[in-house]
Amino acid sequence: MELAYYSDYAVRLVNTEEPARGKDALTSVEAVRELFGANRQAARRTTDADVTRFRSVRARLRAVFEAADGGEETLAVDLLNSLLLEFPVSPQISGHDVRDEDGRPDWHMHLADHPSNATAGYAAIAAMGLAFHLTEHGVDRLGLCEASPCRNAYLDTSTNRSRRYCSDRCATRANVAAYRARKREEAERTGRSAETAHPSTADTER
Repeated sequence: MELAYYSDYAVRLVNTEEPARGKDALTSVEAVRELFGANRQAARRTTDADVTRFRSVRARLRAVFEAADGGEETLAVDLLNSLLLEFPVSPQISGHDVRDEDGRPDWHMHLADHPSNATAGYAAIAAMGLAFHLTEHGVDRLGLCEASPCRNAYLDTSTNRSRRYCSDRCATRANVAAYRARKREEAERTGRSAETAHPSTADTER
């Protein structure tokens, strides 16, 4: 498993909440367990207490994205470093996947966590994955969707650092809204021009 994969843990957790819409999907143990994906062993450690703990970590991860999105590079790094200190991991070489016909292992880096609870394990992996992404690609690659009121987190992997939305759906919605706004503006300008060119009869009589 590539280290870059772990950065998705952070995005997945942050996007369980939509503050502007007042929505929160992190309301049960089952919802927390779904965040672990294929890591069923780690998910089984989840208890009711982890729901509240996960929400706390989520707020701190969102703060990292908000700082990065707002151009506060040092603050984003400081916030992420505090998570790394609180939730440490141990890098290990793993070879559980077979690479070729000879049966040789596909050696790769793996993050081994040593959690006291499910939240600590998830937070450790999410923070480390995000740290790898940040140092490899830059702080400005952490963003929040510009399609109001979405504000979902995303990781910009575009070649020209041009991503502004969390999904194609949000990009389309934003483009349609911008198009309609331009049309309204044009209509208003045209109306004002017509009034200027053809004053009302009352105005002419005066």
